[in-house]
Amino acid sequence: QVQLVESGGGLVQPGGSLTLSCAASGSILLFKTMGWYRQAPGKQRELVATITSGGVTNYADPAQGRFHISRDNAKNSASLQMNGLKPEDTAVYYCHAVRWVGGTEHWGQGTQVTVSS
Repeated sequence: QVQLVESGGGLVQPGGSLTLSCAASGSILLFKTMGWYRQAPGKQRELVATITSGGVTNYADPAQGRFHISRDNAKNSASLQMNGLKPEDTAVYYCHAVRWVGGTEHWGQGTQVTVSS
């Protein structure tokens, strides 16, 4: 069972930047897609960005132009660079992965991002 562990969350002022990392306990070549989701208090979990094994990226509208998702197959990791952070970006951010075989989904435990002055 591959586990996903997020890191890099924290408190940042509006306009600031953070980079979230997702480390997998095994090879991420098992995953056809990796991504980041977020859940703010009282709201449903929502997609932030995804990246395929071939490097094709997809961003939700709030992330477009400000966030950048990447994956490093050699390091078995994925990252989310977030720039121009806004208070509405405050949420728990989750790493997500979907296996090639069977479409099994994996989730990390989440990392808190708080944007506040």
